[in-house]
Amino acid sequence: MALKTRITEMLGIEHPIVQGGMQWVGVAEMASAVSNAGGLGILTGLTQSSPLALAAEIERCKSMTDKPFGVNLTVFPTINAPDYRAYAQAIIDSGIKIVETAGTPAVRELWEMMQPHGIRILHKCTAVRHALSAERAGVDIISIDGFECAGHPGEDDIPGLILIPAAADKVKIPLLASGGFGDGRGLAAALCLGADGVNMGTRFTATVEAPIHQSFKDAMVATDERGTDLIFRSYRNTARVARNEVSQQVVAAEREGQPFEAVTGLVKGVRGREGLASGDINHGIWSAGMVQGLIHDIPTCADLVSRMVADAESIIQSRLSGMLSA
Repeated sequence: MALKTRITEMLGIEHPIVQGGMQWVGVAEMASAVSNAGGLGILTGLTQSSPLALAAEIERCKSMTDKPFGVNLTVFPTINAPDYRAYAQAIIDSGIKIVETAGTPAVRELWEMMQPHGIRILHKCTAVRHALSAERAGVDIISIDGFECAGHPGEDDIPGLILIPAAADKVKIPLLASGGFGDGRGLAAALCLGADGVNMGTRFTATVEAPIHQSFKDAMVATDERGTDLIFRSYRNTARVARNEVSQQVVAAEREGQPFEAVTGLVKGVRGREGLASGDINHGIWSAGMVQGLIHDIPTCADLVSRMVADAESIIQSRLSGMLSA
């Protein structure tokens, strides 16, 4: 038995499991490991310091896998924006055929650049209305991101159990379920809810190949589903991060009504990156979802993917079919 879906067929992968873009984590070691395991690995474009560095990382990933992999390009609301068009051009020139996008409406300009080159666009949304808008614009796959997710869950607070089938009712193109997935039960559930596969970030950070310090992986195993904080709520740019000393300071500042400028020094990306490298889990903020409560080990990507697929197949074939009476 194999889990064959519209996602596996469209992307040319063995299993309907996608590794989402993760800042500082989505490098060649991570993406190639997931792709070699039969899923879809994704490089995080803006983890690289320049379009030239991204082109080099793409080539490095090609040397580590002969399976399909993609690149994430997220357009952030920021004052000092990177040259997104140059990053998109580097992706095009490198021959990449799958790109995961997210972020502000300005991302549509990048779609227009990439679509004529036969690039499949996988767009992450946190609302059905946004998914339908992206579908009308010609993207190929929607990744619908529930409130449980790491990173930015949007401002509607709709959990996956509602958001996924709500999207499946209206979106006609292939659909990935994102936010809160980390095992075979979740994969089977996503398929039952109408999705064609799952998109995972947090679970893949707790693998052998993830290029972060072991202390962060151990912290994810040690905590439970309560181990996150929602920050930036008062600034209408909600983000879910692992609960630590810094995230608690940000939450306290927001409760006091302090402006964003009061916390910028705490949440700088460079601090988070330094922590991931040094092992200090309280040095900065780092993204993690509620799925931490389902993370109990640190397997290789190959072991994780094969276990998820085997468990999902068993649930579908034995447990669900066994509930049917004549």
